[in-house]
Amino acid sequence: MKKTAKKIKQLKEVLNHSTTMLMVLQDNPDPDALASAVAMRKLVNTLGDIQCSIASGGTIGRAENRALVKYLGLNLRPPEQLDFGTFDLVAMLDTQPQTGNNCLPEEVEPDIVIDHHPCRKNTRLCRFTDIRSRYGATSTILTEYLWTAGIEPETSIATALLYGIRSDTQDLGRDTTSADIEAIMKLYPLANKRMLSQIQRGLVRREYYRLLSLALDNARVFGRAAISGLGAVDNPDIIGEMADLLLRDEQIEWSLCYGICQGKIRLSIRTDAETPLASKVIRAMVARRGTSGGHESYAGGQIPIEGLSQTRLTRLSSSLERAFLKRVEPSMVGSHGQKLTAP
Repeated sequence: MKKTAKKIKQLKEVLNHSTTMLMVLQDNPDPDALASAVAMRKLVNTLGDIQCSIASGGTIGRAENRALVKYLGLNLRPPEQLDFGTFDLVAMLDTQPQTGNNCLPEEVEPDIVIDHHPCRKNTRLCRFTDIRSRYGATSTILTEYLWTAGIEPETSIATALLYGIRSDTQDLGRDTTSADIEAIMKLYPLANKRMLSQIQRGLVRREYYRLLSLALDNARVFGRAAISGLGAVDNPDIIGEMADLLLRDEQIEWSLCYGICQGKIRLSIRTDAETPLASKVIRAMVARRGTSGGHESYAGGQIPIEGLSQTRLTRLSSSLERAFLKRVEPSMVGSHGQKLTAP
């Protein structure tokens, strides 16, 4: 906690003489990002009496995410309705500058960045940074901030933080540290357990079942790897959700799911294998064509495709699949695979 106490002292200096803050989340924010935002708002409201707004591009598609937003009563502001220059401070939570997965304009340099993904080059230029890439969730960092500052979160914030940590670590099953476990132990007595269950079982739209059927029907098995292309989707969250689902197959150690949304081809990787790291696999796949990020067992990336013909898009998809297999199941490169749902 000594590091956190030092960070809070530094944060107070940044907050000094400011009255407004814009918190920027990743596009299509997940529970960890949403929980981090409400915790950060509580922290700066207490430390500096600062009024906060929350900005995010994309949509809230995944059922659990919609349920959490409703429970917290969040008003996420789209970037087209904002003048970034009117805020005294700009903070980024669970994302970083120029990663390609958030709505912060490239010309805007944030004052504060708190994240649990590997530190990016541009992040080091910011006035205040706290990047803890070993942590399983940004919510864990914010939990430490609240406790170190002597702030006990109300039930809704504790519930959100607890769900954020559980979601990003898959109930402490992946990329977990002792800090994540300690945070959960502190939050659990304060959380609304009934609401946790309701968020986890968030209601889905009927479109979800069509995409689920499509993902399974398109899924192909290459040894211990599974790949599924969804084509065009309105909800980018479904891509990661389907990658999670494919990994549940008892014979699968790697899954890749991709789809086209908002002018980009979006990719999600999941793995139970110890090596190679999912973050390294996605980085090699995307290379300089787009942006990517992730951890040991899960990662995501996006590549702009505006102006690409259908032929070139098909070639790009094939190239990405080959790059994936080359690194996780090289003996299957060039194979057509076997349908997952084949009898």
